[in-house]
Amino acid sequence: MKRRDIIKGLTLLPFAGSTSAAVLNTKGPVNKNGFAFLSGVSKTPDAELAERGRKILKSIGVEPFVNCKGTNTIMGGSVARPEVRLAMDAVATLNVQMDELVDGVGKRLAELTGAEWGLVTSGAAAGIKLCTIACITGGNPEKLIRIPDLTGFEKTEVIIPGGSRTVYDQAVRSTGVKIITVENEEDLKKKIGPRTAMIYIDAEKESFLPLEIISKIARPLNVPVFVDAAAHILTFPNVHLSRGADVVAFSGGKGLKAPGSCGLLLGRKDLLMSTWQAAAPHHGPGRDNKVSREEHIGMLAAVETWVQMDHKKEMQTWVNWLEYIGTQAATVKGVSFRIRMPDPKLVHHVTPYLFITWDPDKLHVSGQEISEELGNTYPRVGVAIYRDEPGLTGISLVGYMMVPGDDQLAASRIREVLSKQRSPKASIPMKSPVTNMLGRWDMEVQFYNSREKQELFIDSQEGNYFSGTYKSQFSERIINGTIDGDVVKMQSIWVVPGDRIQTTFQGSVSGETLSGDIDMNEFLSAKFNAKRKQSVILKKPVAFPKGRPQGGNFLI
Repeated sequence: MKRRDIIKGLTLLPFAGSTSAAVLNTKGPVNKNGFAFLSGVSKTPDAELAERGRKILKSIGVEPFVNCKGTNTIMGGSVARPEVRLAMDAVATLNVQMDELVDGVGKRLAELTGAEWGLVTSGAAAGIKLCTIACITGGNPEKLIRIPDLTGFEKTEVIIPGGSRTVYDQAVRSTGVKIITVENEEDLKKKIGPRTAMIYIDAEKESFLPLEIISKIARPLNVPVFVDAAAHILTFPNVHLSRGADVVAFSGGKGLKAPGSCGLLLGRKDLLMSTWQAAAPHHGPGRDNKVSREEHIGMLAAVETWVQMDHKKEMQTWVNWLEYIGTQAATVKGVSFRIRMPDPKLVHHVTPYLFITWDPDKLHVSGQEISEELGNTYPRVGVAIYRDEPGLTGISLVGYMMVPGDDQLAASRIREVLSKQRSPKASIPMKSPVTNMLGRWDMEVQFYNSREKQELFIDSQEGNYFSGTYKSQFSERIINGTIDGDVVKMQSIWVVPGDRIQTTFQGSVSGETLSGDIDMNEFLSAKFNAKRKQSVILKKPVAFPKGRPQGGNFLI
């Protein structure tokens, strides 16, 4: 790939938000008496400090990794910028009155972003929860302390477009409100009403029902519109507020590279003050959502830095890193790479992508296998799996979560793993089942601190494959599995609006018993034991009634 082809996409920046003039490289107001000391901070990480951190992590059995994969919270999110860490250290030994701090931060965030007000929360999800509470209570403390008991409340419903139902609306549901799902504009007009406290939208799924349409319907009825833009970048003016949102939420641990445990809310001051009222240190339903003084200042420092920094230059740095990694990988025979620049119309996950691909029949390894080896062997490198195409497999990397030096380590590791000589994989047929799985199995699941009785009903089996019904306390769902000799593997997925639970079983069967382990994906693990229930045959003739019952003559 030629460098000029990579650079070409950079002229499309700076990150225009939708069709609005959202210019990132426009210098915002500089607080000369405060954060000016952050200018010129070295972007080079402190090698000694990083090595000390590795030793601390390793001392408790934790191995750090190079993040070329993304901003997932499970991976720790982003690495805070040096300016953010410096600002947090600067206030760490000073005490402040928290209401005064939040007022000062809110005012400065408004100056920087052009929003009416700003508020730092303990993550974007906490911001969703707390703002929902603000919309329910209207700032009334007597209502606030009753959450989630909404008895007697005037507003108890939150509308969510069907396309915006995700696991993240759990933050809305946790307040006790009733979720009203709408499917289109007419449905929204019919279901919005006096009991509607708020409308929640996932910004990445907004095309289902555009924000402008929602706002046009909601605003005359004084129903606030909340946009969850956790993975989006800041735009000026803010693209979501300018299109009709009342409040928008961002995650600190993504593109902003603020403290990973923080979120940022921008929008109406009245709503955000009621949101702050519901948060710690105030008592009530948000007392568990504490933000330290260091984190408030760290988020503000992240926004101060964002407004002033050269985003084109940072993008070029990411491209250079990815190009180096791709070039090194391509020294392995049969491996190629390409870099995809971000769409300038998008404001989420704004990063260049590196795709490293190869023919799996020639290297005898898949992208998934390479990803697993990189992520689970030292030194660890986190990469995503490239979506396979006919004749191609591979891995995918992003640049925006890397720090200086990561490109060298990642390039060396990827080249090393791809260079390994591998033999063609022999197809290993499954062993004949030691038993059939048909019938009802009474199962006991051992969670971390509780046990639950569950059931399996296997009603169909063809050779090594079987299917049936898995019944837990709250669900009844299809389950599919295999039996390879005495090794049994089964999987069932439960999908409800806003949530998805994947349950995978692996165990061994012996006679009429089955036991093993359960992987519950993000919810960690459990164990199970099951025993096939034998039906008792009642050897007694069945008499079919010859007439209608006349009362009282029932045979026991």
